[in-house]
Amino acid sequence: MSETQLTIQLTLAGVFFITAISVDLYKEKIPNKLSLLAIFCGFAINAYYAQLAGVLMACFGFGLAFILLFPTFIFRILGAGDIKLMMGIGALMGPDLLFSSLVYGIVAGAGTSLILITWKAGFRGLFKTVKRYWDCFYLRTYFKPESDEAAGQRVPYAPALAIGWLWACSLDKDIVALYQNWSLYLGLGVT
Repeated sequence: MSETQLTIQLTLAGVFFITAISVDLYKEKIPNKLSLLAIFCGFAINAYYAQLAGVLMACFGFGLAFILLFPTFIFRILGAGDIKLMMGIGALMGPDLLFSSLVYGIVAGAGTSLILITWKAGFRGLFKTVKRYWDCFYLRTYFKPESDEAAGQRVPYAPALAIGWLWACSLDKDIVALYQNWSLYLGLGVT
């Protein structure tokens, strides 16, 4: 993979994530147009730079995102917008970085979800959820969460997915080498 291709892919993925986070935090929805643009760019860039091998890589990244994330939609863990966005990132960056991004995104999601839930419901909402879970466990009966408690909140997951992607990028040897080359080129002295 050329440095130019990788630079374009990273730049576009960053723009897609920043846009998705902004919209997801504000509207709690990731627009289909953004996801479709990510998917199109992924296939177009990989086809342009790597021809058939690039199209296959985009297909594998796209398909892996769908296979891994579709069950989370069925069980209402993630929204369709999150899944479509990651299908676009998979088409753009390929299956290896996509898989790492998802693993790290799950870890990051624990922290971002707790922060966003606390921001929305407050500590009182967290306490109500803990108490409800205790009651469910102790009485062996399920009680539906109330709208003002933490478990009754919808949490945007785009921030966690973006953090997972950044984390995966920071551990990818090709991306680290590209960053070091750019740092030297720009005279930042970072090695």
